[in-house]
Amino acid sequence: MQIKSAKYIKSSPSFDLCPNANKPEFAFIGRSNVGKSSVINMLVGQKNLAKTSSTPGKTQLINHFEITSSFKEKKDNSLWYLVDLPGYGYAKVAQSNRRTWQQMIENYLRKRDTLVNIFVLIDSRHKPQKIDIEFVNQLGEWQLPFALIFTKADKEKPTVVDRNVKAFLEAMKENWEFLPASFITSSEKNIGKEDVLQFIARTLMPTE
Repeated sequence: MQIKSAKYIKSSPSFDLCPNANKPEFAFIGRSNVGKSSVINMLVGQKNLAKTSSTPGKTQLINHFEITSSFKEKKDNSLWYLVDLPGYGYAKVAQSNRRTWQQMIENYLRKRDTLVNIFVLIDSRHKPQKIDIEFVNQLGEWQLPFALIFTKADKEKPTVVDRNVKAFLEAMKENWEFLPASFITSSEKNIGKEDVLQFIARTLMPTE
């Protein structure tokens, strides 16, 4: 799959104000400062589509981007939404604002009919974090489809990254019989880009 264009559409403060649900949607979410914006920019081949920041909790709205992609097997282009969601976890905001964000995210994830898959981003530099495990378990309780993207693989030794990834998947086995698809990425070195795009392509064009 090739990304031909990616453009910003809208930032919404609540689920009911999102754009019309008329295209497949792939949402990206993770703990604050996990490198989400950098991964999104890597995937679409633009440096500044999603705004990056060193300040955790910068993304506070539901951000929709319209993606035009093409396939070798298909003459027509495909249109879909890439959705940048607020991070969970640490953010220098009032507790009341955090609760508002949590409700906004839950409403979007559970009520958006065109949501095809949720990419949960995990920082590969760290051992399994309780908040990440709790979040993916919550997605399981809601019966929502998701995949894991382990970020910042270039920031640590490969052996450490592999150990942390394996530890996270092992921790999931306490509650999961089948593990989701997972990808190791580095936005700086373009690692994992094609694997994630192929996963999206297979989801958009399932085999007969």
